[in-house]
Amino acid sequence: MTVEVSVLVVSYNTAELTVRCLESVLAEPAGVEIEIIVVDNASTDGSPDAIRDAFPAVRLIESATNLGFGRAVNLAASHADGDYLLLLNPDAVVLDRAVAEILTFARRNPACGLYGGRTLRPDGSVDPSSCWGAPSLWSLACFGVGLSTMFHGSRIFDPESLGRWQRDSVREVGVVTGCLLLVSRGLFERLGGFDPRFFMYGEDTDLSMRARAAGYRPTIVPTAAIVHHVGASSSNWAAKHVLVLRGKTTLARKHWTGWRQRLCLAMIVLGVALRALADLGSGLARGRPRARASDWRALWRRRRDWWPGYPPYTEPTGGVPSQSRVPPEPASGTCHPSRHLTRP
Repeated sequence: MTVEVSVLVVSYNTAELTVRCLESVLAEPAGVEIEIIVVDNASTDGSPDAIRDAFPAVRLIESATNLGFGRAVNLAASHADGDYLLLLNPDAVVLDRAVAEILTFARRNPACGLYGGRTLRPDGSVDPSSCWGAPSLWSLACFGVGLSTMFHGSRIFDPESLGRWQRDSVREVGVVTGCLLLVSRGLFERLGGFDPRFFMYGEDTDLSMRARAAGYRPTIVPTAAIVHHVGASSSNWAAKHVLVLRGKTTLARKHWTGWRQRLCLAMIVLGVALRALADLGSGLARGRPRARASDWRALWRRRRDWWPGYPPYTEPTGGVPSQSRVPPEPASGTCHPSRHLTRP
């Protein structure tokens, strides 16, 4: 029987979460022919054995090194047989009929290209990280001068947040994130997959930007819902945000040139510096350093780790497929998110 959807999961020291994630996928009602491919990024917590013992039918690829997210997905995709690829975080639990819902919408709206869903926190509240607005000169300027923090959730001054929209309506977006992302295998291959220079964070933004440049319209399908245990697979705030900022600077260097690139990079640096000063000022006012989960001072001290961005990737012999330079075919077919659009 033809495989309709290849579910791709990347695990790294998330044995219990990954098992729960795979259980939820396999509990989906019959009707969609799926295969599951897991790439384990050299976990040391027994993840491969746990996955192999619980799910002998799952295709498990064990990497000798930590490939990061994008390269691991590329590796999984190179082994996939499905017409569509469904990227799913290991700390996600699929809710009833999510796979069928997002697949049905994709088939009816092929010109959208990339499809995301609605993510919920374990307490049932909305996790907005299923999608974002695309980065722009304006959004980075708002980050740089602090407007995106002072007016968090503002459609004007925090445009990447997409305002107060609850991700509860079909809507075209700038970025569909990799926690739940459906794409046809053909389009993923024509786009060249994820740019392998991104280790983690930023690769989904880059893919979305390249898809939009080719004429596609990434779209959220709210009836495809997951519960996302946010950050459960990446718990160190400073270490995570070094990678987030490295992804942002890489995006700026890749997608802009000249004065636009210089402005974007300057705004990223300014934004971190202002927040580090705010943290320092708050600590001095209290008479002691402020204990908090997010420490912008630590990020400022580590600016040499994220400022240069990721270096160009050189594919090792026999390694993970790298980003293709073949331009994708223009978007064709229909994409009608506006027919179902409810503005926040």
